[in-house]
Amino acid sequence: MAGAPPPAVAAQPGDTDAIMGAVTPVRDALDRPLRSLRLSVTDRCNLRCQYCMPEEEYVWLPRRDILTFEEIGALVDAFTDAGVDRVRLTGGEPLLRTNLPDLIRLLAGRTALQDLALTTNGMLLADQAATLREAGLHRLTVSLDTLRADRFRELTRFDGLRAVRAGIAAATEAGFANVKLDTVVIRGVNDDELIDLLAYAGSVDAEVRFIEYMDVGGATRWSTRDVVSRAEMLRVIGAARGPVTSLDEHTSAPADRFRLPGGQTFGIISSTTEPFCRACDRSRLTADGLWYRCLYARTGTDLRQPLRAGASRADLGDLIGSIWSERRDRGAELRLAAGDRQPLIPIETLQREPHLEMHTRGG
Repeated sequence: MAGAPPPAVAAQPGDTDAIMGAVTPVRDALDRPLRSLRLSVTDRCNLRCQYCMPEEEYVWLPRRDILTFEEIGALVDAFTDAGVDRVRLTGGEPLLRTNLPDLIRLLAGRTALQDLALTTNGMLLADQAATLREAGLHRLTVSLDTLRADRFRELTRFDGLRAVRAGIAAATEAGFANVKLDTVVIRGVNDDELIDLLAYAGSVDAEVRFIEYMDVGGATRWSTRDVVSRAEMLRVIGAARGPVTSLDEHTSAPADRFRLPGGQTFGIISSTTEPFCRACDRSRLTADGLWYRCLYARTGTDLRQPLRAGASRADLGDLIGSIWSERRDRGAELRLAAGDRQPLIPIETLQREPHLEMHTRGG
């Protein structure tokens, strides 16, 4: 096992406010606490997954606008003052960010953070897993949509399945416990691999989370016909693996978790057909400092400008708290109620407004 383990995680995602310690999280207009921040460190990605980045060309954020590690640390401090105790680093592909372990060390030293996690496509993970662990990262999630090399290449435009599987093996070797595997399930693309992915997750001591295909950001080719619902996934899994038991956990985590005969667990994130907006405590900060309170939001708040203008930690914390307290977002619920659903954002709009892309706001 490489390096000393990071500090123990004192609280698990979704635990109640009673374990927050001195900070009481700000609550929005629907009484949802501000607890979880998804923090994008880059809008760049080394894959072109068809459900996220299907187009040939993209508009990238200006380099001068990308937050420095010190600026990220300052904003995280302000968010923790408002109640955030969980941070997940995202992208794009976060492992493309130069010297990322330095940022992890910086954030791991924040005692207000109970959980520091990272989501990666795994392409660069084999070389970085041990360093991430040594830097203080608590948890890892790896995107894995297929176990077939030809299908991986078709989905992502790259021949990278071997690299991703090597990265998962390296994460386990580095000492990351209970690695999560995220699988976006698309009808006619990979919905025939549910059982194989469960078997693979069990073989590498990981937990797979199946994600309903969502109509957000760059999913410009999304259609209701392509969505495999949670109910359908459970029927398929139950028929192949035996009775599925729901785990009654009462958390705000996005995945509902289930147990199979024999003890293996898995999760399903059903944002499309069974939204969990009323329990959502997470928001997103782009790599250039734009803050979104909902995955479906069309507008965000620029935190980079006041930060670079000299706003104090208290000023930033007050700004974050005041804006969150007015939040009423229920994006997934409203999309479900809309009836005849089409892709949320047309490609012409995405080309003009790159902040609406999922790879920019850290889906």
